Amino acid sequence: MPKTQIKVKLVGEDGNCFNVLGKTIEALKKAGYEDLARQYEQEATAGNFDQLLRVTMEYVDVE
Repeated sequence: MPKTQIKVKLVGEDGNCFNVLGKTIEALKKAGYEDLARQYEQEATAGNFDQLLRVTMEYVDVE
């Protein structure tokens, strides 16, 4: 289960890492989760693309 109830539309969107990261950070900040957005960014960028996707799905509901 994600840490938030925030939904981020990634299916059918540009799937590059910068887009995934940017859309997720933007959604977290817009919902008022500034600290969580920074934590997400650190975890998501600590590895490869698979790490980014896994961490993204831990923080938000990907649709």
